[in-house]
This record gives sequence, structure tokens and C-alpha cells, in this order.
Amino acid sequence: MSAPETEYAFDKDLTVRLRELTRPAPTGLAKWRPSQLLGLAAIATIIGWLLVHTVNRFVDPALMRVTVTLGALGFWRFGWWFTHAVRAEHFARAIWPQKRAAASALWARGWRPRRLHIQMTTYFEEPAITKRVIGSILSQIRRERIPTTLYIGTGSAYDELIIRQFVETYAQDIPDDLAELVFIRQNQPGKRMAIGLILRAINRASVHPDDLVIFMDGDALYGGDVLEKTLSMFGADPELQALTTNEEVICYGPKWIANWLDMRFAQRRLAMQSHAVAGRVLTLTGRMSVFRAKHMTSERFIRTIEADHLDHWLWGRFRFLSGDDKSTWYHLLSRGAKMTYVPDATVYTIEVIKENGLERMIQNFRRWSGNMLRNGSRAIALGPRAMPFFIWWCLVDQRIAMWTMLVSPVMAVLAAFTTPEYLWSCLIWVIASRVLLCLFLYRYSRKVDLSWPFILYLNQVINASVKVYMIFHLSKQKWSNRGNQSAGGGAGLVARIQNATAKAQLYTAVAGFVLALATYAGIVQLPSL
Repeated sequence: MSAPETEYAFDKDLTVRLRELTRPAPTGLAKWRPSQLLGLAAIATIIGWLLVHTVNRFVDPALMRVTVTLGALGFWRFGWWFTHAVRAEHFARAIWPQKRAAASALWARGWRPRRLHIQMTTYFEEPAITKRVIGSILSQIRRERIPTTLYIGTGSAYDELIIRQFVETYAQDIPDDLAELVFIRQNQPGKRMAIGLILRAINRASVHPDDLVIFMDGDALYGGDVLEKTLSMFGADPELQALTTNEEVICYGPKWIANWLDMRFAQRRLAMQSHAVAGRVLTLTGRMSVFRAKHMTSERFIRTIEADHLDHWLWGRFRFLSGDDKSTWYHLLSRGAKMTYVPDATVYTIEVIKENGLERMIQNFRRWSGNMLRNGSRAIALGPRAMPFFIWWCLVDQRIAMWTMLVSPVMAVLAAFTTPEYLWSCLIWVIASRVLLCLFLYRYSRKVDLSWPFILYLNQVINASVKVYMIFHLSKQKWSNRGNQSAGGGAGLVARIQNATAKAQLYTAVAGFVLALATYAGIVQLPSL
């Protein structure tokens, strides 16, 4: 569904969607409609029929090496997936209830942070979204009575006027000593600079080290009791330095993109709960994360956000455009800071997709993958002693998985040159395995969507392909949200040489990858020396 054209229609539609999303999520079989159960039964029947009526080429002696490789990789990857699933379940059942009980009891006894600082950046956002976001913040400040300063980083008077008019109309009952609104007009382009200016303003306000600071985006809408559920965690755990929250998505765009985003957020919930068992997470999501204010007083922390960069042998020194959440995460990770995930505090992300859906998907992958690769390499370099081993290995696995994910489709295509029917066996395996994985993912979603098994495989292959491309083009960045910023696209002689070198590396690596698989499978015979 595309975004409504008028502000009134947009706001009305948001009301309907939020009413649905804020209802208690169904569990177990209650998620399944009769038509979906019939659809799952039909898929299982088709898979069973194919298994019975097609020749099993996996046991073909000529392709046994291919089968053994695919089987070993499948056992490893699915074993890793189920490890996350078990850890996530352990977190949900054994760890989180105790943490929530302790935090809620402390809040009920009257504990509150001395002061809350909220830093939010917005850039030509839809007025209906901006008003909803500001309204959700003010309503919780009004209810919880926490002294709060709301710092809003803007790029023009457009967003400031919308916010000011809304606050003057709907926040007259909030005393000035309870809530203060501060606009920070950035004088340099980019979200990172906007955040840096806000953090410097927070420091000028004589922030206390134990104050709390929320980092959030201008399209992140608070769900019920977000402040209570997040801030109380810091009172209950003095060692906790940062946390991030659960997210739901409200998507205005192609239906399949909405389904894909729903699936991505379900994957995120499973992974975040697994990581949180170790007292760390793999990102402090920019949509909504909370920090102890003592980190905001560090000039190094602020400069990491403003001017984070990488020194690369080919691309030289280049600054990061997006990924401020990865920069803050790396800063805390490198200092051994404890982090966690709060599954029952929900922030609603509002995505408005006006361009081509597939183009937006690939652009997001390039941004996410680039941020992950740029920060992952230096996080791995910290070593397993700087963090729990499981978290360190998750970072290593991200680097390995982008190649192993491509092994199965490449080997299946190579094997098809000698035995075309082998593709059928691989197709059956892909469908059956993704259906099984999605049965686990449905536990972390509000609804069942039978398109997920197919979207999941497409997601994995495209994501892995984009990561392989990005590993050789780390300086190339594009971010349409903040003035359509881009980097790494120079046209001079040096830039042309750099791009040609990166392309040569990419083609050589991919060709070597395919040749190695073909040789191992016995499909290509290398000449003997």
C-alpha cells in the first residue's frame, strides 16, 4: 500500500494500523488462519510428492562430493541457526522474566533517573509521522513525570515549525521544569554531524554521568510504556551501559517489501535475544537505544559519531555516512560495556517507500552490509578477550556466512551442467528447509506469512551477494534518507584506478570461488603439472 496523499488520511491510516499492532500478539496456533494451515499442508504435500516421484540425485555417485559439501554446510548453518533459537528461548524463559520483575519492582517503588535527555534527528519527515512521534514522547513524559530535555536535530525550519506548532497546541499542560524542547539546526550536512551537535549541547547543559540519554530517529514511534520499560533497566542493573528495544514496522510500499521487512524484524528479535544472553548485542539500533550519559561526556565518543572513518589500503581514509548506531556500539564494545535487549518495549518504525521496491531492498542491503563490514572487521580485531566469545564468533561468522551462503546455489548450478535433474533435488531441499526455518521465525512474528520461506531464501542470496560486492567497495556509500548522500564515487584518475582495482579484485575472487567449487566437485579438471 502506498502512503496516503493527505496528512489527514495518513494520520487516520496510522491510527488504524497502530490499533492493530498494539493489541496483544496472538500465540501458537492462534496465529494461523485456516487458509494458512491449508496452504502449509499443500506445501508439505507438494514436497512429499516431489520426494516420492522424482529421482533423488543427491546420492548420484558422480555428484557425491557436491552432496557431501552441501550437507556439511547445511548441518553447520542450520546448527548455528538452532543454536540462536535455543539461546533466544532461554533468554525469553529463564533470563528476561527475572530482569523484568526486578526492574518493574524498582520502578513501582518510585525510582526514576535524575534527568532524561532525548536526542532525535529528523529530516523533511512526513508531518503526520512527526506529530505522532512527538505526541508519543510527550504523553509518556506527562505520565511518568521524568524531567526531560528533548533535543531535536533538524536541517531546516520545515520540521521545526511542525514540531513547534504541535507542542504549543498539545503540550500546554506540561510544566517547563518537566519538559524542555531544544532545536539544534545543523550547520554541516549529514545525520552524524546533527547527532554530534546535539551531544555537545547536552554536555553544555551539565549532564550528570548517571543521567540517561535516548538516541532515536524521527520516524520511530513509542509504543506503550517504553520509557518505564527501558529506563527501569538501568536502575535495576548498575553495570548496564546501553540497551536497544524491540521494533515493529509499518510499511507504506509494495506488499512484498512489507512482508520482507516483517520477516527481517522477526529475524532481528530471535538474534537479539540470543545475543543478549551474553550481555552484549551486535548493534545499538539508531531507531531507539538508551545509554548512560557518562559516555556522552567523552570527546572521543562524540568524534566517533561525527567523524568515524576507516583507513584502507586501497581507498585510503574515508568517513562513514550512515551507521552511527554501529559506531556507538563499537565504542562501547571496545570498552567492555554491558548491553542488553528489551523485548517488551516496542518502537514502531514507519517506512515510506516511494521508489522501486527491489532497488530499495538492494540499497538497504548495501547500507546495512557496508556498515556491518566496516565495523565488523575492527570489532573482530579486538579479539575474543574483549567480549564474550560467543559474540566474537558471531562477528566472525558474519564474514564467513556471506561466502558459504553462495556455495549451495553455485554448486547446484554447476552440478546441473552434468545432471540437470540435480536442480530439482536442490529446489526441494531449499523449500523444505526454509519452511522449517520459518516455523521458528513465526514464533517471533505477530502473524503467519507463507511467502516468508521464499522471501527468506531470496533475502539470503541477495544479502550474501551484496556483501561480497561491498567487501571490495567499502568506501562506496549511498543514503537516500538524509539528502541523498553518497560517497566513494569520485571521477578523477585516482578514483578510476581505485575502482578498476576493486573490480579486478571482485572478479578474481568470484572467479576463483566458482573455479574452486567446480574443481572440488569434479566438474572441472585442472591440467596436471
